[in-house]
Amino acid sequence: MFEYLKSFFNFSVNRILSHEIPSDVTIHIGGASFSLHKFPLVSKCGYIRKIVSNHKDSDILVIEIPDVPGGPEGFELAAKFCYGINYELSTENISIVRCVSEFLEMTEDYAIGNLVTRSEAYLDEVALKTLGGAVTILQSSINLLPMAEKVKLITRCIDTIAYIVTKESEFCFGDLVSSSSNMKAIVDWRVEDLIMLRIDVFQRVLLAMISRGFKQYALGPILMLYAQKCLQGLEGLVKEKKKIDSKQEHEKRIVLETIVSLLPRERNTISVSSLSMLLRAAIYLETTMACKLDLEKRMGLQLGQAVLDDILIPSFHFDGDILFDVDTVQRIMMNYLEYELESTNIQENNMEKVGKLMESYLAEIASDRNLELSKFMDFVEHIPEQAKVSDDGIYRAIDIYLKAHPTLSDMEKKKVCSLMDCEKLSREACAHAAQNDRLPVQTVVQVLFYQQQRLRDTMGGDGLIAVEPSTTITTATTTTTNKPSSHELSWLIKENQDMKFELLNMKIKLKEVERLASEKTIVSSPGCARYSADKPLFPRKSFLNFVSKKLGKLMPLLRVDGVVPLSTRGRNKPSKERRHSMS
Repeated sequence: MFEYLKSFFNFSVNRILSHEIPSDVTIHIGGASFSLHKFPLVSKCGYIRKIVSNHKDSDILVIEIPDVPGGPEGFELAAKFCYGINYELSTENISIVRCVSEFLEMTEDYAIGNLVTRSEAYLDEVALKTLGGAVTILQSSINLLPMAEKVKLITRCIDTIAYIVTKESEFCFGDLVSSSSNMKAIVDWRVEDLIMLRIDVFQRVLLAMISRGFKQYALGPILMLYAQKCLQGLEGLVKEKKKIDSKQEHEKRIVLETIVSLLPRERNTISVSSLSMLLRAAIYLETTMACKLDLEKRMGLQLGQAVLDDILIPSFHFDGDILFDVDTVQRIMMNYLEYELESTNIQENNMEKVGKLMESYLAEIASDRNLELSKFMDFVEHIPEQAKVSDDGIYRAIDIYLKAHPTLSDMEKKKVCSLMDCEKLSREACAHAAQNDRLPVQTVVQVLFYQQQRLRDTMGGDGLIAVEPSTTITTATTTTTNKPSSHELSWLIKENQDMKFELLNMKIKLKEVERLASEKTIVSSPGCARYSADKPLFPRKSFLNFVSKKLGKLMPLLRVDGVVPLSTRGRNKPSKERRHSMS
């Protein structure tokens, strides 16, 4: 009986295809019209059979079918199957065929070997056997929601991908511990297929992989590849401080927040430069505070591996504010210090490296004319002492800040210079600071004092007594005891007061001479030297020479073999290649 019906069906379809029977039903699908015949359609489509049964009196039926999965393309594939027209099933069209067959109710209830059964057989036996096939079907299924979810097409694809990827990763890596070489190997296998997925589906795939035992540390490279693909073009906008389209901003914000939530918790699974890239994007896209703080903490844990470019995070205010986001870097540094304090094994070399990094950062941001003094000072104060081998880096940053902010008052200059411990300056830094006109007089005097005290210590401490006050210096003449007498102490105090007065007096005179010299142009005869009106008549170092001579009178033993006095050294022009020169 079945064979008879099949032969009759084929005979009828052949007559229809040969145009012997005119069409008696017109179906409209998404703007496209199909002139077809009721018989082949109702024989396999339960959906159309129900419609036709309700319009038995109509000779020519017009049907409007909304929301067909795959639109006209999907319906055409179903209609060809009804008419017995052969076509190949493939990973590119199987998701449409499966969804449209479900929608049109092309089940075994209406025909044996119907399209639902055929498409399911192809999925189980062919399409979902490979990673590439599962990914292709998953990508096309995203456009067929909600029907793709109803037939569990997306879930089955995700499970297949998770199973295959986890098995391949176990075969490739076994139980190897995370390392940079392994990370490259992980990236090399077929993650290109995964990063083409939509973010919500991509997230479901990764979670399924983890649930099947995928090594979580191996997610780092996959996530970074996905981030680079989705955030492509954002870096240029970040550098140029251009605003992004609101719709794109929303989409990229969701992508970034999802990626950060999936990052592995282990340290060193993602490089500091990659974390810095994500953090810059998070600040630019104005993600949630939790997202930004998470990235800051991750960077803090790996700050010892960072370079200067990693922490030069721009400020994304579009109103001409400061150039760099100082607050963010300060929080990163505090996260690092908090981690180091809690750690049982503090690495001194790592701490010193971070200290040098922060000093380099200070020197970089110090030239920003919009950087407030309070913000600059607050950052310096948070650098721990154990992270500083010397204060040369702090001095360099302070000097750059003073040069970029010439309008600071004397009190403000004193405040910023108080951040520096003159006793921790190297000989080269001391030599530069002693001739630095940007520093307050008190700071220069302190530098000279500690420089001479270092010479005294080199001599073994014999025959020299020094008392250091808070703002000025007190020195003693040569004596044979370690403690000065009351008469000597009185003399020292009086001498100090006299020197302080003379220092200030000389500074005033020097400024007056420079002012007068700048107003005159000295024109000499052809054989004589010429002096420019924009240079002072007397060298600026004469004031410092006076200080050196005065201290020389107080400490005559400073002129020992192998040590050049400051007064003599001041006559030589300093090298242009001096390491600490800021000018």
